[in-house]
Amino acid sequence: MVPRPRHWQTGQRPDGQEYAGTSLHAPATEENAAALRHLRTFGFRRGFLDDDFRLARGPGEIGGCFCAVHRAQFLRVFGYAPRCWEELCEDVQARRLTPLLRAWLDFTCDELTGSFRAQRRAFRGDLGIMVMYLGAEKAGIRLGDYRRALFRVGELMFDDDSFGPVKGKTDELFSALFHRRFASPDRAFSETTAFPATRLSARNMAAKLVISTLADVRHTMLMSGLTPFPREHWAVLGPAMRDQTCLHEAVAGHRPRGPFKHFWGDAQRLVGGDQPFSLWLAAGVPFEVVEELPSEGWTFLSDFDAREMADRGEEGRGTRLVCRAASARRLVGGEAVAESLPDLFAFKNRIRDKLGRVPHVVEAEPAVCAWYPTAGKVVVWNLAEQPRTLTVACGERHREVRLGGLEAASIPV
Repeated sequence: MVPRPRHWQTGQRPDGQEYAGTSLHAPATEENAAALRHLRTFGFRRGFLDDDFRLARGPGEIGGCFCAVHRAQFLRVFGYAPRCWEELCEDVQARRLTPLLRAWLDFTCDELTGSFRAQRRAFRGDLGIMVMYLGAEKAGIRLGDYRRALFRVGELMFDDDSFGPVKGKTDELFSALFHRRFASPDRAFSETTAFPATRLSARNMAAKLVISTLADVRHTMLMSGLTPFPREHWAVLGPAMRDQTCLHEAVAGHRPRGPFKHFWGDAQRLVGGDQPFSLWLAAGVPFEVVEELPSEGWTFLSDFDAREMADRGEEGRGTRLVCRAASARRLVGGEAVAESLPDLFAFKNRIRDKLGRVPHVVEAEPAVCAWYPTAGKVVVWNLAEQPRTLTVACGERHREVRLGGLEAASIPV
């Protein structure tokens, strides 16, 4: 192992623990900018900063470097008294969304954005950021700052153990849909990672391509570290790429619509653990991504958004708020549903009469149903590993679609 150069400083957690990487001290930005400037001389015009370009050690962690240097800078820039530092560390520990913690995250995001912009200027090319799974402001990534950059939507499930369960697939789809709020389709990239290279089956790698189709991510990066994918993977991946190309062309540029609302709010982005309430995506009811609470449908809240709204006594204002049954807070006028397939299928049964002419999967089988009314299409993704015949109801009309394991197909509606 190559030793860390002595002039590279470590980061520090609120508890004083030191760690290497994912913190910014001089000359990190300067050295990276010099490397990018050098790459430019070889003719490179596009580049990506890996998803370690963040100021948190991993998903769900409230980041920033809590060393003495950053502490002094933060207190000076925002005019806080030294006693506020201990209060900030307590807010981080308790994940309290206070004005003090918001200021810290602004400070952290300013630092990371500044570093990115300096490196982009040095590169004089198209520089992109590989955003980690559900990466957001808590990790120093102010997503709005990267709207015009190449943007890798965050993925996490890099092996069959993590991606194989239905929940693994819906978590990854949830993250991709969230990040697409900040990236245009032509600037959006997926990272279909297998690590180690043999730990993600070809079948599951092909299933990841469906996520890109559903989220309208136009570019795919296949990554496996330093080891190539097994050669036999390509017998599966080649046909899957051709199938997804055709399917994607049918819905590209059209937004999915539906009564189930995909929402990841400020509380989740700033202080929440990255544990999305995502399994409802497998209930077979169409959905759409929202940035604010809508005026209709059912909006699914993960735990920290639910906590914030419950503490404020906020109601849905037209939409029905749905949180996990295990949530520590109860929503005013909301509903609690366990994040399990039987409970979500029971929930779908209870509201079926309210769906009207919205197309949806009839069976209690795990499937994603994405409705693109402007394209006149529904895309159904079978999340089971076995073949299934699924029925799509649209009012009184019913259409059957036969799908192989983890296969997706479109039908006209």
